[in-house]
Amino acid sequence: MDTERLTFDGWIAALGTGSGTRVVVGHWPRSPFGAFSDVMVEHADGWRLLLAPSEATAEYVSAVYHFDEVRRVAVKVEVRNAVWDVTAGPLDVQFAVGRRGVLGLALRAVPRPLARRPLWAALADGPARLMTGVRTRGSSRPGCRQWYAAGDLLPIVSARARFDGSDLGPLAPVSPPVRFGFASAPAAPSLVRVVSTVERTRSA
Repeated sequence: MDTERLTFDGWIAALGTGSGTRVVVGHWPRSPFGAFSDVMVEHADGWRLLLAPSEATAEYVSAVYHFDEVRRVAVKVEVRNAVWDVTAGPLDVQFAVGRRGVLGLALRAVPRPLARRPLWAALADGPARLMTGVRTRGSSRPGCRQWYAAGDLLPIVSARARFDGSDLGPLAPVSPPVRFGFASAPAAPSLVRVVSTVERTRSA
């Protein structure tokens, strides 16, 4: 048995829609796979879909999280000031972020070297549950442990989303919680600066 620990440094955006579809975008400028983005979608009926840009990222992400379907598609993220444009196969999303609040300011004050440590994520787990209902450490599969260390938080204030050409409706809370892993996203649509550490035990 050997242990593999990988770190992903980037952003996670999570939003709900009036149709009941919830969308989680991972944008990773720094990762073991190079820069990439992926999208997790959970429809109102509970069907969980991963949209990933390569065989390697699709295989890795689906081994850590839970999905009913995995599609390899081109995933493109463009950021212009406060507006994010995301295209991923059948999904098109545009959202805008607002000014950070007190929690976002507090997270930005944490020194980056400290914020990158799994120990910091473990210490932040209790306060994060109380303030946002989100866990920062846990396990989604046997032999897999994860830590999320947040470094910023901004509200998503508007969004437009289409899936297979159909409008998904207005921006809404991420409710019910998404079920990809051990932790959901905050109920309030948010963009979070995050360092994600994943440790897996694998057979030699």
